[in-house]
Amino acid sequence: MEHPVKTLGWAARDPSGVLSPFKFSRQATREHDVQLKVLYCGICHSDLNLSKNELGFTTYPIVPGHEIVGSVIEVGSKVQKVKVGDKVAVGGMVGSCRKCDQCVNDLENYCPQAVYTFNGVDSDGTTTYGGFSNILVVDEHFIFRWPADFPLDKGAPLLCAGITTYSPLKYFGLDKPGLHVGVVGLGGLGQLAVKFAKAFGTKVTVISTSINKKKEAIETLGADAFIVSRELEEMQAAAGTLDGIIDTVSAVHPIQPLISMLKPHGKMVILGVPDKPLELPVFPLISARKTVAGSLSGGMKETQEMIDFAAKHNILSDVEIIPMDYVNTAMDRLARGDVKYRFVIDVAKTLKVE
Repeated sequence: MEHPVKTLGWAARDPSGVLSPFKFSRQATREHDVQLKVLYCGICHSDLNLSKNELGFTTYPIVPGHEIVGSVIEVGSKVQKVKVGDKVAVGGMVGSCRKCDQCVNDLENYCPQAVYTFNGVDSDGTTTYGGFSNILVVDEHFIFRWPADFPLDKGAPLLCAGITTYSPLKYFGLDKPGLHVGVVGLGGLGQLAVKFAKAFGTKVTVISTSINKKKEAIETLGADAFIVSRELEEMQAAAGTLDGIIDTVSAVHPIQPLISMLKPHGKMVILGVPDKPLELPVFPLISARKTVAGSLSGGMKETQEMIDFAAKHNILSDVEIIPMDYVNTAMDRLARGDVKYRFVIDVAKTLKVE
């Protein structure tokens, strides 16, 4: 379907995942819509997964990107949330039914009819295209206000990595001062999980396969302890010490040793998406009433709360700023884990519009 707003993005056309310039169109700004110029867009692992159709439901061409910050250039006649010139953000979704139990309880991300920012199906039946593009048009309900003087580039990853770690810490009660929280994996999600957990006043132990990350975890991120998961003695010494665990690892890994680190009634929340099922031992859960759960991002109200909390506590991601034409190299590096901790595309300065 042809729309009036001419747009340029970068798209993958097939499971190779290779992205290249792609001209398309977006709908006109309706009465409740906000049109924004994309300034920066973070690169998430799901951008890579979906570009390569690794999850099996990609619709090509696909324009990834759901960690978006920008500047408002047009508003609909009934928009009240923002005005032209405001700095705003867009996360992983741009629509929902607004009527179901999830929506009315500010949990739009769990709506059965959620419309994702890219590779989703919009209300007019067209495929949604994401933030690897120069312009976005979004209903104001799914726009977030950006705090004054809060960095846009380092803040972009908050729209996915940030809310994906903040939400489970809050929901599962792991945000109370004095609790002891474990963070498994120190990548794009893990580093923000550490920062949020410390800002909540908890004691944080990082659990990683790599001893090389210990200095960074403790001296830079402020973690209280560091355990190498391959070292059996270290893991055993920490048995029964954690109130909760945030597991950010997307690779297949054993979870029984992690469950053993929980105190009775402890909670382990899985955020990573391994490509094969994990083995779940049942007796350790039953014997100490432990919980293994999952969590997916957050609703609009909670995401705005997270952004404001991050601004108050100066929580930002460590990023590598890249030009748009470096995106394929960045995707290859991301697949190899060669990034610290998040790539962010400088869309406004480097996406060439003919």
